[in-house]
Amino acid sequence: QVRLVESGGGLVQAGGSLRLSCAASGMIFSVTAMGWYRQAPGKERELVATITRGGTTTYADSVKGRFTISRDNAKNTVYLQMNSLKPDDTAVYYCNADLSIRHYWGQGTQVTVSS
Repeated sequence: QVRLVESGGGLVQAGGSLRLSCAASGMIFSVTAMGWYRQAPGKERELVATITRGGTTTYADSVKGRFTISRDNAKNTVYLQMNSLKPDDTAVYYCNADLSIRHYWGQGTQVTVSS
């Protein structure tokens, strides 16, 4: 059974940093494309960043240059380093695993950026 557990969210002032982690189990992590999404109150869930099994990354324009996605296949974990945080980054952040036949989601972790 696939399981994704996010951690690392919290309250931070604008300009600060946070690192989110997503621990995966129940799948062959090293061959799975992973991603981070976020959903702010009253808005649809949106893509933040993705990383392929080969390490190729993509980012939403709104986070380019500030966020970095990475993975540690030995630890079955994907990370999202978030720097220069803005109040607009406030949202619940979700980890995603793309197993082709379906996507799996974590429970989400709240990130709140105060101005």
